[in-house]
Amino acid sequence: MSVNKFAIEAALHAEKQEIQAGRLKEDNPLDNSEDFRVFCEACRRGDLKVCQEKITEGVNINARDRFDYTPLILASLCGHFEVVRLLLESGALCERDTFQGERCLYNALNDRIRNLLLSYDYSKSTDPLQPLAAHITSLLNRDHPKTSDITLVTADAEFHLHKWILAARSPYFRKKLDAAPETTVWKLSASIPTQSFEVAIRYLYLGEVSADLGEGEEEQAILLGIDKLSRQLEIERLFESILEGGDRRLARQRRTEEVERGRNQLDAWFKDNVLRHKIEVRTEKAQEVKWDSNNGIFADVLLQADEEKEEDTAATSVTPKNRTTEGPLNGIPIGPISSTNTSRSPSATRKSQNSILFPAHKAILLRSDFFNAMFSSAFKEAQETPHLQIIPIACSPAVLEVVLTYLYTEHADFSLELAVDVLFAADLLFIDKLKQRAAVIISTLGNGAASIVESENPRGETDAEDVVDIYEIVRAGWDTRVHRLEEYGARFIAYRLERYIDEPEFSELVRESAARIKTREETDTVELVDEYVVPSLFRGRLYTDYSRSIRYYLSERFRLRFEDAGLDEMLDENPSDDLPRSDLDKSNDPGSVPFDDEAVDVHSGTTPPDDSFAPDLENLEGGVVRTLDGDIAGDEFSQDAMNYQILLGKIDRLLDGLRLDA
Repeated sequence: MSVNKFAIEAALHAEKQEIQAGRLKEDNPLDNSEDFRVFCEACRRGDLKVCQEKITEGVNINARDRFDYTPLILASLCGHFEVVRLLLESGALCERDTFQGERCLYNALNDRIRNLLLSYDYSKSTDPLQPLAAHITSLLNRDHPKTSDITLVTADAEFHLHKWILAARSPYFRKKLDAAPETTVWKLSASIPTQSFEVAIRYLYLGEVSADLGEGEEEQAILLGIDKLSRQLEIERLFESILEGGDRRLARQRRTEEVERGRNQLDAWFKDNVLRHKIEVRTEKAQEVKWDSNNGIFADVLLQADEEKEEDTAATSVTPKNRTTEGPLNGIPIGPISSTNTSRSPSATRKSQNSILFPAHKAILLRSDFFNAMFSSAFKEAQETPHLQIIPIACSPAVLEVVLTYLYTEHADFSLELAVDVLFAADLLFIDKLKQRAAVIISTLGNGAASIVESENPRGETDAEDVVDIYEIVRAGWDTRVHRLEEYGARFIAYRLERYIDEPEFSELVRESAARIKTREETDTVELVDEYVVPSLFRGRLYTDYSRSIRYYLSERFRLRFEDAGLDEMLDENPSDDLPRSDLDKSNDPGSVPFDDEAVDVHSGTTPPDDSFAPDLENLEGGVVRTLDGDIAGDEFSQDAMNYQILLGKIDRLLDGLRLDA
């Protein structure tokens, strides 16, 4: 790849001048903190689990270390495709025509990583909040289904808006609507041009505001009106945005900052209103809750999630969460719910179940195609009623809270324990980005590439295998059509194959994988075990990629040790004929990686240690090295080679036993 060195140096010099003048914020600030050092080290090693943990903790993924490396450059240079993908999905910068962006592309270890970097254009890699902002802005032009609840009227126009958005974004509107939440029509001052109101409203709805406001006296009047509105509505940054110059990068930086600020305002409003006013009731009483449609937080629907059933030996009652008395809560009429205790003997037991009701707003729920179809239909959920419609959602309250948090704020941070349930809920509600986020958490925090030795001696307090049922994960990938989880399951099992190969559950999983092919032919593969073709579209061209399977990851697990020792022939049964397709030269495919791309520590210049080949202490008896079958091996290299052949043989015998040709 040819890069003009002088052009890069000129771009760097110009960028530094802009930063020193205070006109531009540094995209890659120096970070000498211990957390960032650990993060960079994980990017060099390719440790997905630690990378995900640090990203969740809030480390700046676009900072640089004392050697002037960013995490993305380190992962790209060391050849860790999965880490590069995780960083890009999390908002890492790789912009063409910038010093760090060109440096990252130039130093990519192979074409697979370089093509991945190129496929993430600027808007995709640096503006993770764009989907939220785009949806909020689109509400200004959405007529069906109707979600607006207030009309702002000027001398020659009407704006159909949403009280909760106005209250979240403008302190002025928040105070006015708190005092009169029933307001449905608001007349605006005739002394301010309608165009000024249009700009202010678009700003409140996270839209881009333009400085093209006409010419001469008309432009002067509009700008004066914007200035007045900026001060009256307490949105001072509106006028600053209008006056922003034509510098493309500076304007983009201001835009990113403003969208982030708007998201934080929506986040605070969501926590103070939606989450704060969720209520807990007995499941059998949930449909009896009467929540007035005219309420202080402007909710227009209630979502119900049921908790797990549990034994109840105490006295029972039905009251809203955090409430001890009846009556309106913060101006929100809940309706008649009996609060009389129905005491029973402490020794009596029965199955009890609670439900959580979350007040929500249809306008934001439309981000889900499930709710969009529901509210656009003739179903009862789309009808206006005196009391809020209650819609049961087939998930736990904790999962529904994650879903709502994502819809309102674009935040999607949740634990590995919840990830599978979030995956299924997102699949049910057709929220693809949240589904992919759940898959990322499973495949990174699940630590699929850890060896059997490393997984039994984890760095943290909890091993992933205490949380993850790998059979459940693979089936979840099939059911939700998330290919990433299928590959994760194959990698997870391959790095621990001696633990799983003899289990009946594993045999059943292989049988299910084979059954997924509707009409089998002699040349068909078992997807979980062997590679199969996956069409890959890149920049309008169709390429052939290959799914990574158990055999592939088993080969990967042992190959590095043999390559370092120059003993490649010990790995291959028949290098000329039986090499897996993934081992062949596929340099023309953007989704392929040759095996000779080693991961190199850019600071020490050496290959980082691979814990997956730590000595098997259980098979060391008096200095004798033994294989999985108990046979004596000459040394650890021979042990690995023999173990590899043993595991391949077990796979073949398993397929023969299941009468599957693969």
